[in-house]
Amino acid sequence: MAGCLTCLWRYRNYLLIVLTPLLILPLPLIIPSPEAKCGFVIIVMALYWCTECIPLAVTALLPVIFFPMMGIMESGEVCVQYLKDSNMLFIGGLLVAIAVEHWHLHKRIALRVLLLVGVKPSLLMIGFMSTTAFLSMWISNTATTAMMLPIANAVLQQLSDTEAMAEERDLGLTGAKSGHENHSAEIDDTNKSNDTELKPKESSINQAEDDDSKGTKDMEIISKDNGVTLEVCDRSPEAEQRRIRREQKYVNLSKGMSLSVCYAASIGGTATLTGTTPNVILKGQIDELFPGNGDVINFASWFGFSFPNMLLMLALSWLWLQFLYLGFNLKKSFGCGTSKDGDREAYQVMKDEYKKLGSMTFAEGCVLVIFILLVLLWFTREPGFIPGWATVLFNKDKPYVTDGTVAILMSTLFFCIPSKIPRLSGTSDDGKPHEAPPTLLSWDIVHDKMPWSIILLLGGGFALARGSETSGLSLWLGESLVPLQSIPPYAISILLCLLVATFTECSSNTATTTLFLPILASMATAIKLHPLYVMLPCTICASLAFMLPVATPPNAIAFSYGNLKVMDMAKSGFILNFLGVATINIALNTWGTAMFQLNTFPDWANVTNTP
Repeated sequence: MAGCLTCLWRYRNYLLIVLTPLLILPLPLIIPSPEAKCGFVIIVMALYWCTECIPLAVTALLPVIFFPMMGIMESGEVCVQYLKDSNMLFIGGLLVAIAVEHWHLHKRIALRVLLLVGVKPSLLMIGFMSTTAFLSMWISNTATTAMMLPIANAVLQQLSDTEAMAEERDLGLTGAKSGHENHSAEIDDTNKSNDTELKPKESSINQAEDDDSKGTKDMEIISKDNGVTLEVCDRSPEAEQRRIRREQKYVNLSKGMSLSVCYAASIGGTATLTGTTPNVILKGQIDELFPGNGDVINFASWFGFSFPNMLLMLALSWLWLQFLYLGFNLKKSFGCGTSKDGDREAYQVMKDEYKKLGSMTFAEGCVLVIFILLVLLWFTREPGFIPGWATVLFNKDKPYVTDGTVAILMSTLFFCIPSKIPRLSGTSDDGKPHEAPPTLLSWDIVHDKMPWSIILLLGGGFALARGSETSGLSLWLGESLVPLQSIPPYAISILLCLLVATFTECSSNTATTTLFLPILASMATAIKLHPLYVMLPCTICASLAFMLPVATPPNAIAFSYGNLKVMDMAKSGFILNFLGVATINIALNTWGTAMFQLNTFPDWANVTNTP
C-alpha cells in the first residue's frame, strides 16, 4: 500500500493534468450554456495554477484552445488579448529594470544609502528595509532580495566576529596580533557575473543555535592562516554565558534582518504600477472590463495612492520585527548595542564593497538619466490636477499616448546609446582602430533576463476576463452576488482582502489576481459599488505573502540562507498579514476615497465592455 501511494505521489502531476478536466467535464455537458463552458475553463485553469502541475505560462495559454473549441470566442479574438497596452507597459518597465541590474546601478544605490544610515542594529534594519523597498519599486523583487541579503549577512557576520574578539580580549582569552584580517565577511564580487548566485555560507551566526547545545568548552585553540597560533585558555562559565548571549543576539538579529529584506521587497513592489505583476494586471483588467474609465489607473494615480500606504506598511513592519527580534531597548538598538570597534569594522565592509564599484561609469550615468526621465514622464503624462504633456500634445481627441507608450520609448534608448564614449580617433593597445562600443543593452541580455512567462500570464488573465464577459459568466456571477449589497462596503473589502491574502500564501500572486479580479468586478457592478473599492485593495493584498517560504521568491531566498525556520516566518508573517490588510483598508477609506471618489458608483462602471 505504501509503495502504491509513493508511486501515485511521484506521478501526481500527470494525474492532475488528466483527472482535473475529466472530473469537471460534467458541468458543460449537463448545462450546455456558454456560462457553464467558460466556468469549466476557469475552474480547470484555477486548479492547474494552484497545483502547478504544468507551468503557469502554459496554463495561461489554455483559453487559446478551449474558447474557440467551445464556441465562446473566435481564435483571433482570443489571441489578441495576449499583447495589450498593459503588457507593453510591463515589458518597458522590465527593460529598464534589466538595464539597472546589468550595470549594477542598484548595488551602487543600495550601498550608498547603507553608508549614510550606519551599522547600529535598528538603523541598519531601517536602512536595509528602505533601500530594498525603494529598489523593489523599480526592479524585480527577487533580484533586489538576492542582492541585499549577502550584504546584510556580511555586515552582521563582521559585527558578530568583532564583538567576539572584543569579549575575548577583555577576558584575556586571546593574544592575537593587532594586524590580522577577518576574511569571513567578504562578499563575492558580483561584477564578474550578471547573475546573482546565492551561496549561503556557514557562519558563526548560523551555527549559534547548534553551538549552544555543546556546553562549556574546557579549552579553545585559535589559529590563523599565517601560522601564528594564539593562546590556549580555559573558558570560564562567565565567558561561556557571555558567548551564548552574544550568539543568541546575533541569531535573532540575523533572522530579523533576513525577514526585513524579503518583506520590504514585497511591500516596496506595491508602490509603483510596474513594481509587481498584480498591479499591471489590475490596470489591464480595468481597461478591459471598463473601457470608458478615463484612465483612472495610471502611473501617477497609482503612486499617489500606494506610496503612502507602502511607507505606512514598511514602518509597521519595522516596528513588529524590531519588537520580535531586537526588543524595544532603544538605547541598545540605536546607540550602544555594539562596540565602537565593531561598528567601524562592519562599516568598513560596506565601504570596501562600495569602493569595488569604482567611480560611476558612462553607462551607469546614461541608465540613471534614462530612468529618471522615464519616471518624470510617467508622473507628468496625466497628473490629474493639471493637464499633462500627453493631453496637451497628443491626447486632445483620444488617449493615443499611454504609460506603455512612454515605457517603450525610453527603454528603446537602451539599444541606441553606446555604453562607452565613442572614440573616433586613436588606436587600441594592439594597434588596431577602436571598435564601436556596444549599446547599453543587447537582445541576448534581454532574452536571458526577461521573464517571458509573466507576459503570457498577463495575457491569459485578459483572455479569461474577455471570455467571462462574452459568455455572460460575469453577468451571472454579479447577479448571484447581489445579496452582498446588504453588507457594509468596508466589511466586504476587509473580508475579501483576508481571503486574497490567505489564498496568495499558497498560490502565485499573479494567478491569484488573475482569478479574483474579474469576479470582484462583476460583484461590484451588481451591488452598485465602485469597482476599485474591492479590486484595488485585493490587488495589493495579493503581494502580502509573508508567512511561508514558498509563498513568493523573496521569502524562498531569505529561507535558503539557513537562519530561518518555517515557524519563524509564519510567526512574523501572520501578524504582518493582518497589519497589511488593516493599513490598506485605512488608506482605501481615507485618501483613496478622496482620490478616486470611491463613495460613488461611477458612470463608466454602469455597463461593462460587451462585444
